[in-house]
Amino acid sequence: MRLASLFAGLSALLATGLAPAFAAGPAATTIPDRALATAETLRAQGLKDDLAWTLTEDLTTSIGPRLAGSANDLKAREWMAARFRALGFDTVRTEPVSYPKWVRRSESGAIVAPVAQTLALTALGNSGPTPKGGLTAEVAAFASLEALQAATDAAVRGKIVYVANPRMSVRVDGADYGKGSRVRSRGPSLAAQKGAAAFVLRSVGSDNNRTPHTGVTSFADGVTPIPAAALSNPDADLLDTVLRRSAPVSLRLDLDCGLEGEYTGANVIGEISGRDDAGEYVLTGGHLDSWDLGTGAIDDASGIAITTAAAHLIAQLPERPRRSIRVVAFANEEAGLYGGKAYAENHRAEIAKAVIGAESDAGADRIVKLTATVKPSARGAIDRIAAALAPLGVTYDAAAPGSGGSDLSAVHAVGMAGLSLHQDTSRYFEWHHTANDTLDKVDIEQLRQNVAVYAVALYLAAEAEGDFGSAPGAFAKDGAN
Repeated sequence: MRLASLFAGLSALLATGLAPAFAAGPAATTIPDRALATAETLRAQGLKDDLAWTLTEDLTTSIGPRLAGSANDLKAREWMAARFRALGFDTVRTEPVSYPKWVRRSESGAIVAPVAQTLALTALGNSGPTPKGGLTAEVAAFASLEALQAATDAAVRGKIVYVANPRMSVRVDGADYGKGSRVRSRGPSLAAQKGAAAFVLRSVGSDNNRTPHTGVTSFADGVTPIPAAALSNPDADLLDTVLRRSAPVSLRLDLDCGLEGEYTGANVIGEISGRDDAGEYVLTGGHLDSWDLGTGAIDDASGIAITTAAAHLIAQLPERPRRSIRVVAFANEEAGLYGGKAYAENHRAEIAKAVIGAESDAGADRIVKLTATVKPSARGAIDRIAAALAPLGVTYDAAAPGSGGSDLSAVHAVGMAGLSLHQDTSRYFEWHHTANDTLDKVDIEQLRQNVAVYAVALYLAAEAEGDFGSAPGAFAKDGAN
């Protein structure tokens, strides 16, 4: 009798439209029509804006390479804070970031037997030094990291391990990079644990130049770093040929590099205030450090410049966006996302305030695709952002996740919604982490397209009515759209 009465009461409520609140789903996050109209203006302005070029030129020319922990590291931080202030950012501050300091002084290498051939190579970040005067040893060659893993310690002990990972193919999405970087990051530690004297691999790059690609490697706790270097692609081809024609083969390495204690740098933060005072913001930026071989133009001076220029464009609108735009120049991304991880830890408790994030760190060529990881009820807002970007040649893959970018992947991991704006990396991996990462590789028209894309995406996210799902632990299982 009681159940019948309850069902009758519920039916009456449904009939009158007064159903309990739990009967409806979560409110959808939306982008107002008026914001879309403003986005059209930003899109046009971005395609004519020269600020990103000016910033990229200045950073690479007046500062140059910015190896984390170097003298130029501090100069770059001071430069960045000064630029934020000069551009009228409302808040400029730094947050300390500590990490091991690695230095490179000199490097050389050669085949010494059965023929004599000089090799173009470069030490990997976190590489240990060779003994003073260099190291000569026989090569133990492996076709893959798996082959090295399967080798006995006796086959490796005292030798220079060489992993001939395949050359990267040219791809718009740079899909092969992960395969090679896995060898670079894990191989030296594995070789050291098996007793190797040193480690060498084919550079992780798609070029045919004698410009080796550096990059970071990691040694497991308790493992003493051994000398570790990357050969340029032509020199790896040469070594492959020598190994195929005769054995044994011996190399000589002379790497003067290594760790020199701890260093405290900083993330540099500039913020354009929104018109609301709720403390919410859209997070963007790039990393301020670079490797020391080139001037870090595409990795990542251009990323800092793109996002700073986009935020500056938004700040010039007659009305500020609802939420703030926060640009972070992250510290020491190259050696292990130190700046991103520090930011994630420092802001973990208030991660819901970072409504969504998008970082630029894949060069300066055109943005070709958008992906995102947000709560389901915010997917419609992402659809509208994607539609506003379509005239700029940006496609949308609604099924693919987006972490926001390299440093922002750490922030995403603690709960920030992610918006990834994928650049065409067909050219990027020719110059990535090499002496050829210089200003001449930046195409100003493609750079402007990046500014237009970021200005539109950041502005619309800042104007969204409703949130994108940021909350502590919200995206622990990334891939949920």
